[in-house]
Amino acid sequence: MNSIPKKLVIASRESALAMWQARYIQSTLQALYPETTVEILGMTTTGDQILDSPLAKIGGKGLFVKELEQALADGRADLAVHSMKDVPMHLPEGFAMAAIGEREDPRDAFVSNNFKTLEELPPGSIVGTSSLRRQSQLQARLPHLKIESLRGNVQTRLRKLDEGQYAAIILAAAGLKRLGLGDRITQLISTEHSIPAVGQGALGIEINADRQDLLSVLAPLNHPATASCVEAERGMSRALAGSCQVPLGAYAERHGEELRMTGFVASVDGKEIIREAITGAASNPEALGQALADKLRALGADRILAALADHA
Repeated sequence: MNSIPKKLVIASRESALAMWQARYIQSTLQALYPETTVEILGMTTTGDQILDSPLAKIGGKGLFVKELEQALADGRADLAVHSMKDVPMHLPEGFAMAAIGEREDPRDAFVSNNFKTLEELPPGSIVGTSSLRRQSQLQARLPHLKIESLRGNVQTRLRKLDEGQYAAIILAAAGLKRLGLGDRITQLISTEHSIPAVGQGALGIEINADRQDLLSVLAPLNHPATASCVEAERGMSRALAGSCQVPLGAYAERHGEELRMTGFVASVDGKEIIREAITGAASNPEALGQALADKLRALGADRILAALADHA
């Protein structure tokens, strides 16, 4: 086994949720390697700074990752911790994902101060979300609701709800639970009704590809069942050129040696939605994701994607 570094620096965004995630990895590494000093380098990313535009319009979730990768590239940090749903489908040249941690609750959460369920919302109610994926599925199922963009960190979004700007908001359950805000969840939306974002609820640890010395150090943080599910989901999204600008989602579950995965592609207004499921060997998750993408394509996903590209 490689020698354990004397010091490890974790690059992280400075939002409360990102810092929770970084501290969680920090304490795990500290417990594994008590002789090692583990520090966190907090950073503000472009995605954190531009809050007046929908993510899809300003370049997608990669904006939360770039500055952290720069810190890895110039040696200020050894590893970066990301929410897997924020990680672009193609890592830039020179970077690698060293580990994917065990998944927290992958579901979307309905949060409202006045209504118990999504279905209870009266026509015209304003629902806040920053996600085209959530928007398209909501509009398909409950077309009488009005969807408006909602940016900012978890606390900012909850404050906007509490100020009455929205009748309800939709957030990732994982983030709320990690921040100790699980009591704000009014209803957990089933993965049937809201297929999660690719990688939702899982943490990824990114390193410089040439830091092979870190692979064995970080190996205990990898959760193989979660990793295979996330790799399958990312395989589907990659095959369909998935990004923030495209309303698509995928959710895989591992049962023994098999993966079962559901995926969808939709128009933003939810008027066209194509979903399909697939089951296959967990040993080749990337191929399974590709096969699900092919099934969606056969049902007309390319037409929806082409129309979205024309409107971008």
